[in-house]
Amino acid sequence: MSQTASPVSKLPTGLPGFELIAEGGLPRGRATLIAGTAGSAKTVFATQFLAAGILQHDETGVFVTFEDGVDDIRRNMRGFGWDIEGWERAGKWAFVDASPHPDGEGVIVGDYDLGGLVARIEHAVRRVGATRISLDSLNALFVQYREHALLRGELFRITRLLKEMGLTVVFTGERREEYGEVSRHGLEEFVADNVVILRNLLLDERRRRTIEILKMRGTTHQRGEFPFTVTSDRGIVVLPLTGIPLTQSSSTVRITSGNADLDHMCGGGFFRDSIILLSGATGTGKTLMVTQFLAGGFDEDERCLLFAFEESRDQLFRNAAAWGFDFAGMERDGKLKVVNAYPHAMAVEDHLLTMRDAIAEFRPNRVAVDSLSALERVTNVRSFREFVIGLTSFLKQEEVAGLFTSTTASLLGGSSVTEKHISTLTDTIILLRYVETRGRMRRALTVLKMRGSAHDHDIREYVIEGRGMRLGDRFHDLTGVLSGNLTQLPSNGDDDGADGEA
Repeated sequence: MSQTASPVSKLPTGLPGFELIAEGGLPRGRATLIAGTAGSAKTVFATQFLAAGILQHDETGVFVTFEDGVDDIRRNMRGFGWDIEGWERAGKWAFVDASPHPDGEGVIVGDYDLGGLVARIEHAVRRVGATRISLDSLNALFVQYREHALLRGELFRITRLLKEMGLTVVFTGERREEYGEVSRHGLEEFVADNVVILRNLLLDERRRRTIEILKMRGTTHQRGEFPFTVTSDRGIVVLPLTGIPLTQSSSTVRITSGNADLDHMCGGGFFRDSIILLSGATGTGKTLMVTQFLAGGFDEDERCLLFAFEESRDQLFRNAAAWGFDFAGMERDGKLKVVNAYPHAMAVEDHLLTMRDAIAEFRPNRVAVDSLSALERVTNVRSFREFVIGLTSFLKQEEVAGLFTSTTASLLGGSSVTEKHISTLTDTIILLRYVETRGRMRRALTVLKMRGSAHDHDIREYVIEGRGMRLGDRFHDLTGVLSGNLTQLPSNGDDDGADGEA
């Protein structure tokens, strides 16, 4: 009589974001290959696996090094805040140094028999009561020993013994290229139950790190590549953007846009947890609408957070004051926080991590990003879209209203590249357009879409005055406003629009 196989137990790695794509962690008591090219953060993964075990789960570990010296590892990993020396003194961490000595004499006895190494590993495991072990990097052994067939047999024996001891094993291996064979010496074929690939791609003169779980025997995992970054305070942080479940609730509560006329066009205002994309050419008033959005939150005693990628804090405060909004007072009252960042200062994944941290720390009710286009210019299409997915998902999870601005390439009509990339990720899209009529530039606004709500479909003229934006009537005399291909319609006696000056 057959019995149903028990589900594979998983060990949380402690690497932020990894558990989501691994659906719980690494299979307990099995061996996982971490494969990657030079500089892909393999050693960081192997070290962090042990460090997180100590810090988060009170599990001790053993680190076996075949390449770098023990002192080098202690020193290199100190920058992440991991006190390896302290853990060694406390009996939570043990090294087995199998790296080549400077005098050229190997520490492993015999040409192919790694029995001496096994004995040293067993002693270290028993001494600290380890449940986790990292071996970095097995490729170094293939450089030292010529008979690779015999060496593979020895490594298979070591891995089997480690698993029999109840250890969850992580070992690293080199790859020749980002896409191709899994490892240089076929490690996954005779040692690994599971394979994780780290990539450090060069795209458009910029580096992009991704992680992929290639296989995980006997259990499920998220498929495909996911971006990750390496931070000084947390080590590897996986950003499982496309693996985020769509479980957010939907609010029916309305909030003001900061402009009563626009609220009326939107059926009473924006939804509490909506993501709004504001698209327009330079000078159409996008930053003004951001200012009104934040001031509207302040009037409702809400906390507001602004990420500014194009203007300094002083410029934003000066412009707000010119329209009658006291951003300095909002800041003093703890209702406003402005985060300025230069788009080129870091990778877009690092920007996302910084922004999520700021949101989690400040706990705002409203977030504005001015502008997405600044970030779009410093990355590729895929990274940018994943960034927007990650940010919008986080805002919805926190039930925070988000207003993003995007700059169109053309002054008259057309669409921005941003709209094509992220329009499906937003709940509301508002378009701002210039309209050229009879030698005069006018401005037009329309609510292109608004999920879950009726809204005004008119294309309405607006003017920017000393107190901000004022919406007028719809364009009765023109067609083709959004495309930029204007056609003058027969006059009905009211072709002057909102301000009566034409």
